[in-house]
This record gives sequence, structure tokens and C-alpha cells, in this order.
Amino acid sequence: MNRDQARELIKRYIDGIASTEEKVSLEQWYVQESRKQDLSDKEMNFLHLKTEIWGNTLERSGLVIKPRSIWSARWSAIAAAAILLLALSVGLNLYIEKSRQQPTGPKITSDVAPGGNKAILTLANGNKVVLNDLAKGQIFKHSGISVSKSGEGELIYTAVGSEGKTNETAINIITTPKGGQYTVMLSDGTKVMLNSASSLTFPSSFNTKIRQVELSGEAYFEVAPNKQVPFLVLSGMQTVRVLGTQFNVNAYSDEASIKTTLLEGAVNVITPKGVVLKISPGQQVVTDRLTQDATIERNVNIAKETSWIDGVFSFEGDNLQSVMRQIARWYDVDINYIGPLNDEKYFGEISKSSKLSEVFKILEFNNVQFKIIGKTVDVSLDRRPSSAIKPK
Repeated sequence: MNRDQARELIKRYIDGIASTEEKVSLEQWYVQESRKQDLSDKEMNFLHLKTEIWGNTLERSGLVIKPRSIWSARWSAIAAAAILLLALSVGLNLYIEKSRQQPTGPKITSDVAPGGNKAILTLANGNKVVLNDLAKGQIFKHSGISVSKSGEGELIYTAVGSEGKTNETAINIITTPKGGQYTVMLSDGTKVMLNSASSLTFPSSFNTKIRQVELSGEAYFEVAPNKQVPFLVLSGMQTVRVLGTQFNVNAYSDEASIKTTLLEGAVNVITPKGVVLKISPGQQVVTDRLTQDATIERNVNIAKETSWIDGVFSFEGDNLQSVMRQIARWYDVDINYIGPLNDEKYFGEISKSSKLSEVFKILEFNNVQFKIIGKTVDVSLDRRPSSAIKPK
């Protein structure tokens, strides 16, 4: 296919009148272009058409790609990344359509639906409340605290009246399973959104000297300002101390480090070795679980670190194992690696509302094969030549 023919096919695609055969031809053309080592300036200029293609496919596919990464590397890397974006955008709907007609894509015995609002509240007396089964309204009231579920599915602790203002022994735990997430409003007005496979231990009401909670997993905090009463988040190896701000803590035990990312205000992170690190918005403290050393990362991509709140997986140079850990938590599946892995890097975003098979259709552009059997996913390398992201 020459360039004039390609332009005509792109126009027909954008206008919504391209046939299945024409879409196949266009996808194959992009794959051929991606195998080139370099592209001329003229060819690079042609790639501006990707933006038009994006506009017609992003919403339907659930895939969003950030363009900034493809314009900052070498020309060959730019070409490879740009071709990938084009292939993903143009070919995704076609790829799914073709997979219904022939045995391509992930091998599926049973598909897996995405996660949702699920959590269990464990009360101080040991009783457990399955929050996703409850209708909105008051759940219970005790010691001057009313606990209710909002119409948006949030758990809300509210101080009512003056009787028993504090009850430091009334420790509650909210736990999200794999495939679950939940938001809780604490009695001081602090909002905490828990990611999947996480838990938050907190008092039903705070005393007048300190506000302290304990986190396992990942959570996004919007801490209610109170300059007289600091708010502490204990996450195993480290402590985050704030007076009122917004930040994210990723403290999963199966990750090599704990990441504390600041969105607004100021945060003091007390490391396992007792060092106090203060960060500003856009910065992140990374605490190594093995060495217990902590460093400050500056100019962090905040959107990536908090993308889970907006319902997307965001990948920015992540390797396959990192990608699969995120997927395993959200879809509540076990990952089984077959054979050696590659060192390719993943860039872009995928909607968390997609079914698991749809996520894998996108990821297979990186020469990885997936087989879904019940709640187990076999992951292996596709030995065919890659037409997607090249290893860095």
C-alpha cells in the first residue's frame, strides 16, 4: 500500500465508512511501517493523523494513550511508539471483531468481570458488616458516632451529640478484597479511598491530641485540615505525618517499595531509619523495603500515581510483572508465568471497567500471550516478531 492509498483509507475510517477488509489493510500497513528502523521527516509528519484516529476510538475502546512519551526519545523510538499508538487506536476494535470470528487473542475458558465497590467493615466487637450488600442509610449509632452508607456507596462516620465524644478503644477496620475498592469518610471529615486488596484501621472517633490510622495496601487521602491535631498514617515501615492535605500511599507488601505521593500541601515522611523527609506537591518518597532507605523523587507524574482513583490502569515504563500485579488485584485472579519473561516496557492507560479479556487483547500487542482459565491466568511470551513496543 502506498501513502496515498493509506491516506484514503484513514479518511474512510474516520468517516466511519471503511469496510472490514479496508481496516485490515490499514492495520497491516501500520505493522509494516513499525518494522522500519527509521522514518523520514515526511513519514513522521504523516503520523499527526493519529490524533484524528484517537478521537474516534478512545471512548469505544476504553484505551487512552498519553502522547508526551513518544516525542521525547530518539527518532527511531518515536517512530516505534507512534506506530504502536496508531496500531492500537486503529486496530483495537477490528482486533476484537476479528477475535470473535477466529481463535486469536487470549484463550478464554471463562472471562472475568472488573472489580467494583466492595468492602467489609469489622467493628470493635468483632462483628463484620458486608458493605456492598447494604442499602444506603444509617448502619448503626453508638458512643456519639453515627455510621451510614451514602447514595454514592461511601461509608460515613459522623459525630452526633456530645455523649461519649471519644472512645479510643472502638477501633474499626475497613477491608477491600481483591476486585474491590471503597471510600470512607472518617469522623474528622477526612476522606480515604481504598484501592483493592487494602485495609484501613482507624478509631470510630479521634481524641484531641492525635489522629492516627494504619494502612495496608494503597489509599488516597484527603485529610481534613487541623493544625492542632496532626494526622498520622502508619504503613508498616514508615509513617506519614500531615496537618491537612491530599496524598497517595502505595504500601502493598508484594511491591519492592512504599511510595508516598503528594498532591497538595506538605507531608513529612518518617522513614524506617528515623529520617524525616519533607516533600512538596508533585514529589514522592520511595522507601525501599529491603534496604529501608528512602529517597525523594521529584517531578513525579501525579496523574499516573493516582489514576486508579479515576478508574484506569496507567503504565509508564512498567514491566510485565508490575502490570500483572495491578491486574491480579483488580480482577481477583492468580498469575502463572510460563517460561522466561521479557524486559519490554508498557506505556499508556486502560480502563478498569473493561473485562479481563479486553485488557489482554490490548496487552498482547507486546508479544505476550494470555490464557484465562477460571480465576487463573497463564502468561507466556509470544515468540513471533514484535510489532509493538520495543524493549528499552
